[in-house]
Amino acid sequence: MSETNTVPPPAAATAPRTSLFVTGEFPRRRALVIVLSLLAGLLLAYAWSARLVDDDIGLNSAHAVLGDDAGTKPIGGIASGVLFALVTGMAGSFTACNVAVFGAVGPLVGQSHSARDRLLHTLRPIGWLTAGMIPVSAAYGALVGLAGTHMPQFSTAKGHGLSPRAIQSMIAFGLIGFVMIVLGLAAAGVIPDPMSGISRRYPQAPLVLMGILIGGFLVGRPYPLFRALFRHAATTRNPFYGAAAFVLQSLGNILVMTLLFLLLSYGIGGRLRRRLAAVPGRTAVVTGSAFLVAGAFTMLYWDVRLLGGLGYLWWPIAPWNH
Repeated sequence: MSETNTVPPPAAATAPRTSLFVTGEFPRRRALVIVLSLLAGLLLAYAWSARLVDDDIGLNSAHAVLGDDAGTKPIGGIASGVLFALVTGMAGSFTACNVAVFGAVGPLVGQSHSARDRLLHTLRPIGWLTAGMIPVSAAYGALVGLAGTHMPQFSTAKGHGLSPRAIQSMIAFGLIGFVMIVLGLAAAGVIPDPMSGISRRYPQAPLVLMGILIGGFLVGRPYPLFRALFRHAATTRNPFYGAAAFVLQSLGNILVMTLLFLLLSYGIGGRLRRRLAAVPGRTAVVTGSAFLVAGAFTMLYWDVRLLGGLGYLWWPIAPWNH
């Protein structure tokens, strides 16, 4: 009786872990993961409806807490502005950056057994995100309070169809999208990990970087409710209020994500972690794909699609966005 030789399936490429997001176990079909992720980002940029996200979800959520005139009624004072900042931050939680962070940090949940350990293990990444987010939000809010109506958001001048506000959004979101694409390519093992050097000394540096990116969303955000907060902070000419309001806006922005992390950790976190660990490279697929989809969407939506809307290049418009 002859012995049958079986050839094991090809294993995922492995390398030493270099940072929190680059585990060293890379997917076998890296090219396929990258292509599908970028196509998903392209499809999302095509299909994304600002009317649905900003009005039907964001504005209606704010209406439920602040009243039916949340989007039109002027903010009455600093106390009202503080509440407005927190509520509208929660209402604007559905951003690509938050999705990328959730996809990248999600595989970390469920690694502890006791309820206390799971709670600490879940909240610790949020703490590091906040540490990176608060300085950016506070600095930008203080700048708005100092500069007032001289900020680009108040300019009505247009150069070649682009207002200063649109240019600022394109630059801010273009850089954020580029960073996420780089992180996604590194997580998939295509390029060297740009966070490897600093991560050797500061292991939580990638989470701090993601917090910086979340704070950076305020720099380019045209979200209608945020513009109301922006105008109020600018007209008060109070940098301390501007800093506090923008920090609360960002904290509200990640509050929903924190609740989702807790639900995941106490629900399917353990099973999810075991399923990801069962196949080498599966965690890298989740992490890399989350960054690539979010990064491609951010760059395409805020740069390419915006230029397409102004007639500088061709961009298909979804029927529901007409």
